[in-house]
Amino acid sequence: MSDSQDAASGASAAELARRPPGLGVLLGLDAGAEGLSEEEAAYARASKAPATVAAYRSDWAEFDEWCHREGHRALPAPPAAVSGYLTALARAGAKVSTMSRRMAAIRFFHALQDLPDPTSPARVSTVWDGIRRTHGAPPDGSDALMPPHLFDLVAATATTRSFRTRPDEPDLAGARDRALLLVGFWSALRCSELCALTVADVLPHERGRTLVIPRSKTNQSGEQAELVILPYAAHPDACPVRALQAWLELAGITEGPVLRRVSTGNRATPGPLHRASVHRRITALVAAAGLDQLTPAPRYSPHSLRAGFVTWAHTRGASDREIAAQTRHRSLASIGGYVRVQTAWEANAATNLGI
Repeated sequence: MSDSQDAASGASAAELARRPPGLGVLLGLDAGAEGLSEEEAAYARASKAPATVAAYRSDWAEFDEWCHREGHRALPAPPAAVSGYLTALARAGAKVSTMSRRMAAIRFFHALQDLPDPTSPARVSTVWDGIRRTHGAPPDGSDALMPPHLFDLVAATATTRSFRTRPDEPDLAGARDRALLLVGFWSALRCSELCALTVADVLPHERGRTLVIPRSKTNQSGEQAELVILPYAAHPDACPVRALQAWLELAGITEGPVLRRVSTGNRATPGPLHRASVHRRITALVAAAGLDQLTPAPRYSPHSLRAGFVTWAHTRGASDREIAAQTRHRSLASIGGYVRVQTAWEANAATNLGI
């Protein structure tokens, strides 16, 4: 919208400054929003994942509110607003990763309006470099969930559900949790990929199953589907294929999402699990297995299954390239970050100095 159009609309300067840029596109409004045709609007809606949209909206609202409170214009934001905002975040103890994400949202909203990147001026970049050097720290990652704790959680899953008005039944939530843990570990899928997995993505193979991942963090356009293998395990209780098949058969799932919520009546619902649900299940199973009583207590999250695969495979002698064939990491350096702490004492010259 031009200055003359703004004036004609009667919008005040304050209102214009706080107007969320390009929000119609982000919210997936109907054709006509932002002057888009129906086809353009459809492609615009497909340009960002829902989680990314939610994160951008939240981060922009935070920045917009800060600017309004401090007397700065949010759009376009002057360098003083961005550097001041970063300084305020650092003062409040925000993590560098959080501040980096907020900067990405600010850049994005300005780009939607074809405005210059407000994070690029020297004032902002210099302050940002100083914040990273002063407050930068290694990522506060989750612990790797692998044997034997992985099998402790599997053993803690429920097997039977009792009812007052009908005979005992196999516990569907327990069957689902066993599939979640074992498939999540063996496949090394990201949590978002695990939750998005559908029956159509699971292909039979004489040695197990092949999982087709249409899109991923590193393949967002889906130009070529990625393949992940799910082999039979030697021990039935540790086998992801058997656990997956048992869950699907008990739940009567023949199409749609693989991992689903289970109702209080012990029935699988149509909707898929989400990351928050996965986190709650892992936390509950940690408590059921008594691992929360350990000192220190392990810090497990949905990402712990993927980290556990990488760490366990490395300790079993797999090369970084072999691990990357399953995890689909593009950079082998990323794999080293998973195992550095766990393997720092292995094959290290400092342990064999003879003094």
